[in-house]
Amino acid sequence: MAGKAEARKAALREKLVQAAEIRMARDGAGALRARDLAQDAGCALGAIYNVFDDLTAIIMAVNGRTFQKLGAAVQASVAGAEAEPPTRRLILMSNAYLHFAVENTNLWRAMFDLKMTADGPVPDWYLAALEGLFANIARPVAELFPDKSAEEAGLMVRALFSSVHGIVLLGLERRISGVPPEQIEQMIAQVLGRIGPR
Repeated sequence: MAGKAEARKAALREKLVQAAEIRMARDGAGALRARDLAQDAGCALGAIYNVFDDLTAIIMAVNGRTFQKLGAAVQASVAGAEAEPPTRRLILMSNAYLHFAVENTNLWRAMFDLKMTADGPVPDWYLAALEGLFANIARPVAELFPDKSAEEAGLMVRALFSSVHGIVLLGLERRISGVPPEQIEQMIAQVLGRIGPR
């Protein structure tokens, strides 16, 4: 009997995450409402809280899926490009990141808009999805800086990610400090093309 109850719970969980993903993609995470999700999933409002603690937990579940999709897009961008120089592969991955952000803007924004800190309660699966994305960047970084310690290389990976993320964010939001969207790829190439030992 417990097995059936768990299966129903898992099915409801999946329905709710799918419904939230659709709504977040269309309207953004800030517009997510429990009543709308219950209607979309065909369940009672209170049933949501039998499988999720709150709406933040649902957003995190969607974000975890988005991180995995983003990681797959970034990885696919360098498939077959192993012979390319590491800086070129970083540029290819960064362009894939940009295109993912353009095509999935609300889902992409939701990954970073949720108020979470590294020392807060973050699920292991969420961290694993993030680390999967960083692992793609780590390979060319290791080639560019073979003498760096694991800690230094990890810091470089996060620095490069933060740099590209900032360029993309400022460009897509058309901030005064950013560049026009049509020049984002060029700006990424200018920054990444100059890293590595001289």
